[in-house]
Amino acid sequence: MLSARVTSAQIYAALEELPVTNKTSEISAYLDRYFIDDYDEQALADAAASAMVTATGDRWSYYLSAADYQTYEESMNNAYVGIGVTITEDQEAGGLRIESVEADSPAFHAGIEVGDIMLEAEGQKTIEIGTSGTRDLVRGEEGTTVHLKMQRGDEIFELDVLRASIQTQVASCRMLDGNVGYIKINNFDARCFDETSACIDEMLAQGAKALLFDVRFNGGGYKDEMVKILDKLLPEGVLFQSEDYAGRKETDTSDEACIELPMAVLVNLDSYSAAEFFAAALQEYGWAEVVGEKTCGKGNFQTGFQLSDGSLLNISIGKYYTPQGRSLTDLGVTPDVEIEYDDETYAKLYYSQLEDADDTQLQAALRILTDKISYDRPEPELYNLFAIILGLKPRKKRIFTMEVDINGKGIQNQHAAAQGA
Repeated sequence: MLSARVTSAQIYAALEELPVTNKTSEISAYLDRYFIDDYDEQALADAAASAMVTATGDRWSYYLSAADYQTYEESMNNAYVGIGVTITEDQEAGGLRIESVEADSPAFHAGIEVGDIMLEAEGQKTIEIGTSGTRDLVRGEEGTTVHLKMQRGDEIFELDVLRASIQTQVASCRMLDGNVGYIKINNFDARCFDETSACIDEMLAQGAKALLFDVRFNGGGYKDEMVKILDKLLPEGVLFQSEDYAGRKETDTSDEACIELPMAVLVNLDSYSAAEFFAAALQEYGWAEVVGEKTCGKGNFQTGFQLSDGSLLNISIGKYYTPQGRSLTDLGVTPDVEIEYDDETYAKLYYSQLEDADDTQLQAALRILTDKISYDRPEPELYNLFAIILGLKPRKKRIFTMEVDINGKGIQNQHAAAQGA
């Protein structure tokens, strides 16, 4: 760990010598002495810290206030205390639209439905305080209630909803036509491997002849969660590589156990970091076809430093690489089959309002998989002979080598526009 090499005392001693510290101290002194109005010192410190990180030019490094850090931790744990809804602003309706309701959540049992408009929370107009302000009001201590004013069509009603511990679903699955097991991975944060592995096992138990992974709008998460899934899917070889600020190279590898089925991965521009490296590894091994839009291109990894006031400094300290040693920074993953969506279709997909029949990316992946299933694949060696004759990709066990060690850093999750409450 970094903290084992550099003590807090050493960091603070070094900070005293930095010009930026002197400048901020000077500004604070002038404000304190001459500024005519009152100001929030904590807000000033948060703004200064955020501006310093932004000035590095690295879009993946960021600063979080103590309050925002608590929310960030909840998102990384895929758990929070609230009522179990996702909300977005709806200016035309004058409130926040309910985009999703968690199954068996307090909101579900209270009768709140997708499409309802949350007009007020605890007497405050939600359109004025926004999604973040509303989220903070709706969340709270487990066992307490929050008072809401809602609108459904022309009906306006009020209700009290119990706050409870909510675990957000990380992975879900269902069987599609042709015995294609569809697995949606929402992020690679806490519980990702457990839930995704359970989905894979469930699809195999139901007789899946192919697997389709959907990591569209997946904001990334923990590297270790992603590696464990890849280890379950891929044969022996390198899965992931990294190099930190000191030039130390590390890797993760897979054993021989793997799943020999046709696979595909759905990606888009909002597939970040771990989601990108997940797709890239399957693609480089020739284990899956990638379908959709070119991904974001996040190749740096970050480490968070909790500051003395409870805030968090999250900065890039190294770079990640694919099994073949490629950086995805500003490049992303280029799909084998590229299909772009217009803004309207993209929004429908994000809010789970796009039917399977209208999801052309999904349909393209299904065609690829059903074509591969039709060859029956009796034995890997025989399939490869068919593949050569028919112009398909042979399914070889590629083993990539590099002198590296095990890496335990995390890929940071990106914040989505919708807020959980």
